[in-house]
Amino acid sequence: MTASLTLGPVLFNWPVDRWRDFYARIADEAPVDTVIVGEIVCFKRAPFFAEAMGEVIERLSSAGKTVWLASPILVGSERERSAMRELVAADAGLADGGLVEANDMGALALLAGRPHAIGPTINVYNEATLAWMAERGAVSVSLPAELPAATVAALAKAGRELGVDVEVQAWGRAPLAISARCYHARAHGLHKDGCQFVCGNDPDGMPVTTMDGQPFLTVNGTQTMSHGCLCLTSELPALVEMGVSRFRLSPQAMDMVRVAEGFRAVLDGRRDGAEVAAELGGLIDAPLVNGFYHDTAGALRVA
Repeated sequence: MTASLTLGPVLFNWPVDRWRDFYARIADEAPVDTVIVGEIVCFKRAPFFAEAMGEVIERLSSAGKTVWLASPILVGSERERSAMRELVAADAGLADGGLVEANDMGALALLAGRPHAIGPTINVYNEATLAWMAERGAVSVSLPAELPAATVAALAKAGRELGVDVEVQAWGRAPLAISARCYHARAHGLHKDGCQFVCGNDPDGMPVTTMDGQPFLTVNGTQTMSHGCLCLTSELPALVEMGVSRFRLSPQAMDMVRVAEGFRAVLDGRRDGAEVAAELGGLIDAPLVNGFYHDTAGALRVA
């Protein structure tokens, strides 16, 4: 079976017109199979995209993409819980193959007993957890970005036996943590409730440096991400051999169509992974990294 490409949800606070245009181009040009949409980082951002959501889903579906809806990573208030319940019920209106991807254990509870996907922000570190999720209805599990190759191989094998698609993030800044506090607002001397949506000033996240001025992490509102951009083009053949059937591309403020085309070409055997990595590295203002996969520091690039 040919490995498929998944485009994860946009994690950054982009203007709604840019957000809409991004998905229009993905629909028309990007060789991805599944597109996940939804605001998952900060509930305060969601209303800005609500009016365009239906249009985006229809555009993607009409272009032959399978559309999934993503649940928030961290749900705190009753208003947020109510919105999540509405989201979980919304998959009935999606085209065939449409699912809700759970990014929070609360969503997982609501989805129990019906087909759904598991996002990379829910920790799946061993076969027992994968089996438990499969029993509850999970049909696809996106593994956390920090897992080494040996663990990915074990989980891919278990996934085949359970009939669950195992997905690995192959491009984009790795999501590392989520917090109830907004570091983006705090960095500008603002409180979370009066943040003025300053995260919108950093469409690819806000760089964080050490006291020595060394780039270290990236802050995206309440989310902490890697500074480096995860790139597993060279590792794709080995991952396919392990049984990984889906590869996630996490959107960055760059030409994501070229990213998708590069990954598709490697998966199809038309291009070399190292060659594609060199090309894509010139499109983003961040180092390419793959250390987690090679069981070393995630910020490193292993040849």
